[in-house]
Amino acid sequence: MTREQSLERVRSRREPWDMIIIGGGATGAGIALDAAARGYEVLLVERSDFGKGTSSRSTKLVHGGVRYLEQGNISLVMEALKERGRMRQNAPQFVTDLAFVVPNYDWWEAPFYGLGLKLYDLLAGRYGFGESKILSLDETLARIPTLKTEGLRGGVVYYDGQFDDARLLIHILLTAKDRGATVLNYVAATGFHAGADGFIDGITARDEETGETFECAGKVVINAAGPFCDQVRQMADAQAKTMIAPSQGIHLVFDRSFLPGDTAIMVPHTSDGRVMFAIPWLGHTLVGTTDTPIPEAVAEPRAKEEEIAFILETAGQYLAHAPSRDDILSVFVGIRPLVRSGDAKNTSALSRDHTIHIDQNGLLTITGGKWTTYRHMAEDCVNQAATLARLPERDCITANLAIHADTGDDYVGQMARTVEDVLARRQRTLFLNARQAIAAAPQVAAQLAARLNRPPGWAAAQTEEFLRLAAQYLP
Repeated sequence: MTREQSLERVRSRREPWDMIIIGGGATGAGIALDAAARGYEVLLVERSDFGKGTSSRSTKLVHGGVRYLEQGNISLVMEALKERGRMRQNAPQFVTDLAFVVPNYDWWEAPFYGLGLKLYDLLAGRYGFGESKILSLDETLARIPTLKTEGLRGGVVYYDGQFDDARLLIHILLTAKDRGATVLNYVAATGFHAGADGFIDGITARDEETGETFECAGKVVINAAGPFCDQVRQMADAQAKTMIAPSQGIHLVFDRSFLPGDTAIMVPHTSDGRVMFAIPWLGHTLVGTTDTPIPEAVAEPRAKEEEIAFILETAGQYLAHAPSRDDILSVFVGIRPLVRSGDAKNTSALSRDHTIHIDQNGLLTITGGKWTTYRHMAEDCVNQAATLARLPERDCITANLAIHADTGDDYVGQMARTVEDVLARRQRTLFLNARQAIAAAPQVAAQLAARLNRPPGWAAAQTEEFLRLAAQYLP
């Protein structure tokens, strides 16, 4: 179904949708798939491109969260490990195993981390990705020859998963469409309408490409707007108190020479108390991330100079050839939709578990969580949304539901509307090498203009707009 056909379905629909979802990131896509797979009538609208925000800017890991294990959050780790296994089972094209080495420079690190990672293996049970073990100095360097050798004693290897976040997201949406969901990018929710009882029973929406407006009735409206969910809530109720304490994390991308093998590095304790990863990704080396509180979420967050310096300094403590600013090929930034807590002193201490909140007007908001648990979040949300909407109860089937296979054309097809869509989220060039993306922009704009039958001048305007954006990804 093309975008125009989806729009026509919205124009012609007279009955209320069972569920309307605002937000086309991992959470919204997962909800659309779960609900459609149960047989509910689903509409999802996204004001820009699918995965434009947080969901395309992750550390590319499918993981249980070794840091949460240290914090004692066993239940979150177990849930994430189970969901990690289901992601690999249901989307083997997009989720692969990845070995991680924790380098040991002090005598106590091997037994300490070795024991903790054995517990990680135990909690994974039948969903395990591989058995952790302590490595000798030679074994450690055989896996990661670019490690700094001074003081190196050995390491501990364990296994987690890796994926291409934006690519998987598109295929979750394609699977939802296969099940009957209507999903639209570049359609913004602009307002709500409510019944006589004050409960929200639909949205107004606008096609951002044409300006056409729609009235969409729904038995329940789900706010899955991630870091922007408070903006959606306040559109429905100006007095709604904020839920989100946004935090940004940056990633630096280098060439493959910094990590030439197929093994990643995990640094369990950085100077800011976080875990840092250096991972091989799509022929490059990705290093991150930071945890910096920000006053509000923005569509294009920018890396702070101190964040870039922090990652370079930390990476330089472990790599024999310390990366410099001149080595950076691209910088990208994501915003975490962390749920506020009165007890937390900083955002790194806030829970990564998800929260479901229902306002007095009936708007259901789901936020928090992480990519690995997107399916479980969706199941929880659809269960509660179905109850709120008084829909017939139907069992969730996504635990063993295969994700749409990658056939090439449908991945880049009409769902991509701009040069940014193609070079940032369909081909990932902007995230891997900003200069290469800038060089490719005119050709991509010309091809997209022909494919979408755009008017003269559109390709040039698109190229100019993309160049302004891409400048923010340059070091």
